[in-house]
Amino acid sequence: MHPAQLWKPLAGGKVQCRLCAHFCVLADGQRGQCAVRINDGGALFTLVADRVAALAADPVEKKPLFHFRPGTTTLSLATVGCNMSCAFCQNASLSQGPRSGEPVQGRPADPAALALAAREHGCASLSYTYSEPTVFFELARATAQAARALGLDNILVSNGFMSPECLEALGPLIQAANIDLKAFSEDFYRELCGARLGPVLDNLRHIRALGWWLEVTTLVIPGLNDSDAELTALARFIATELGPDVPWHVSRFHPDHRLRGVPATPVATLERAWRLGRDAGLRFVYPGNVPGHDAESTRCPDCGALLLRRTGFAVRDDFLGHGQQRGRCPGCGQPVAGVW
Repeated sequence: MHPAQLWKPLAGGKVQCRLCAHFCVLADGQRGQCAVRINDGGALFTLVADRVAALAADPVEKKPLFHFRPGTTTLSLATVGCNMSCAFCQNASLSQGPRSGEPVQGRPADPAALALAAREHGCASLSYTYSEPTVFFELARATAQAARALGLDNILVSNGFMSPECLEALGPLIQAANIDLKAFSEDFYRELCGARLGPVLDNLRHIRALGWWLEVTTLVIPGLNDSDAELTALARFIATELGPDVPWHVSRFHPDHRLRGVPATPVATLERAWRLGRDAGLRFVYPGNVPGHDAESTRCPDCGALLLRRTGFAVRDDFLGHGQQRGRCPGCGQPVAGVW
C-alpha cells in the first residue's frame, strides 16, 4: 500500500476519498467503490500506485484520438480497477477484477522509467487508458510529470467520473483526452454503470475550460442508448456545450461482460448516429470498431476535401500539409481543428 492523495480525514477514524465523483466515505478497513483504495487506520491508501497491469505502444488513433498528433505512437499503461461497474464493459478482465475480490495484479512500475521507456521507443506521448486512470491517479500524475520533463505529451482516456479536484491536479500535465459519454440518460448511468451522468457532463465542460484537446466516445448499444432522440440530444450537448469541432466517436459494441446476450451494433446504426451527429452541428463524427469504413477518414467540413485517410488505427495518407501550412485544408486553405 502507498499513501493516497486527494482525501480528507473524518471523525471516528473514517475518511472521505476526494478522487472521484462517488466521494466514498470509508470506515477503517473499507475499500472504495473502485476497490483499490482502502482506509487503513484512519488514513487512505492506494493499492495501485506502483503496479502496471497493461503496457503497450499503440497508435494514438487507438485511444481513439483522430485530431491529436495523427500517425504517432503513444505508450499506453493501466492498472487494474475502475470506479464504474458497466454491465457492457469491453475490458472487464482488467477493470473489474478488484470489485470481484480478485487480488491486485501488476508488475512493479516506476514513473520515471515509464517516461524514459516511451522516449526510447519513439513514442510522442503516454496514455493513461485501458481501465480507468482516475483510480490510479497517483501513478498517472507522477508519470505525467516525468513525461513532461522529457518533452512528451500526456493523454487521458477516461469515463469522466473524476472529482473537480482530480481534474485541477491533472490540469497542467494533460494535453489531450478522450472521454466516454456513455449515454444521455441518468437511468442508464445509474442502472448500467453504477454512476451518474451529471458529473460527467460537468467534467466535460471543465476539461474544455482547462484547454486540453478533447474528443468524445459513445459505445452505441442496441436497444439501450441508440434511439434517435438520445443520440441527437447527446450530439447537441457536444456541439453546443463543448463545441462543434469536438470529434465524436460512435463505436460498435460487441457482446461482453454481463451483456453477452445483446447483439453487436449493426453498422447501419453507427451510420445513423453519424448522420444525427452531423445534423446536430458536429463537424467531425467517426464510426468506431468498423475498420475500412469510409467515414473513418477525416474530410474538410467546409469543402469536403480528404484530409486524413485511415484504415482502422492506421493513417494511410496525410494531406494536412507541412510547415506553416500544417493543419490547413489542401482544398480551401481553412484551418482544421486539432493538434497537428
